[in-house]
Amino acid sequence: MIWFINSVTLTILCIFCAGVVIPQILLIAFRKKLFDTPDERKIHQGSVPRLGGIAFKPVMFFSIAILAGANILLGHYEIAVEFQKNATTLFFCYAAIQLLYLIGMADDLVGVRYRAKFVVQILCGILLVAGGIWVNDLHGVLWLHRIPTWIGYPLTILLVVFIINAINLIDGIDGLASGLCGIACLCFGIIFFTIHQYIFAIIAFASFGVLIPFFYYNVFGNPKKHKKIFMGDTGSLTIGIVLCMLSIKLVTCDSQFAEFSINPMVLAFSPLLIPCCDVIRVYLHRVRNGNNPFLPDKNHIHHKLLAIGMKQRTAMITIVAVSVIFTLLNTFLAYLKINVNIIFACDITIWTIANIMLTKLKNYIKKL
Repeated sequence: MIWFINSVTLTILCIFCAGVVIPQILLIAFRKKLFDTPDERKIHQGSVPRLGGIAFKPVMFFSIAILAGANILLGHYEIAVEFQKNATTLFFCYAAIQLLYLIGMADDLVGVRYRAKFVVQILCGILLVAGGIWVNDLHGVLWLHRIPTWIGYPLTILLVVFIINAINLIDGIDGLASGLCGIACLCFGIIFFTIHQYIFAIIAFASFGVLIPFFYYNVFGNPKKHKKIFMGDTGSLTIGIVLCMLSIKLVTCDSQFAEFSINPMVLAFSPLLIPCCDVIRVYLHRVRNGNNPFLPDKNHIHHKLLAIGMKQRTAMITIVAVSVIFTLLNTFLAYLKINVNIIFACDITIWTIANIMLTKLKNYIKKL
């Protein structure tokens, strides 16, 4: 019961703190003229600050620290015991989050080359591995199970770089990245809570809580009234590394899933399926057309939906809803003990067919 109260309290505290901090960031951004200037690739109109992500890490860790202190003050030492049990992992994860938070802030304020960001992302992957969060079991993906460290370590680093960039690149229209990440954080929070990994549950719930006020200002904020804000690279990189930590940690919790008989790999990556599939398709499209795969374009799934006439908000709701459906359906199929390879193959097939149909529809509309 104490962990349920802690989870709810932490979520509410993060919502409140982020709701206080984000308007202050908006005020500073407009006073110092720190805007995201529109160009031919960007969809928004007018000057909108892209510093919303600056609120994420401070609010999350401030709220967790307050919660932990209050628990100890009231004589509930369970949270201190859990922190101690996971101390090494949490210290290295904090270092990785802090590092990406700083590089994201630098990119939002002065710009950072993508090569430098890749180096930092690789370093963050190494930090997660040092903290004991690495893929040691594929749980039947490609019919493989336990894998040696010499494969697991580089695979984990590759996954970290991949997921971070997938989250960063899906941030193209209002509410999309925060909506997808919010759903993923909520899913991870519930799953970790269910398997009694409470420290990781509260990290997931803290991330979910901080995204709610941001989502409001990002989607419903009026730029003319200086109420609209973007998360920027600070936000996408910070949430990206948190989701990496949570998803890969989930893969290592195979013993906790014995009573549920659900493949951890399905639960770990289903909430991230859309950004991950989208980034692979976009990269392949750029390479096939002889373009630099690391330079931005307008070939993401949200660009296709906008091209066929959808409004931004409709496109965002559609993509987030599809993500929820994928997650729920995959979980149900895993519960029925459908092979994980069949589940992911069906996901990829559906995603591919949907993209082909959208491309044909977009081309047809363009000819009219």
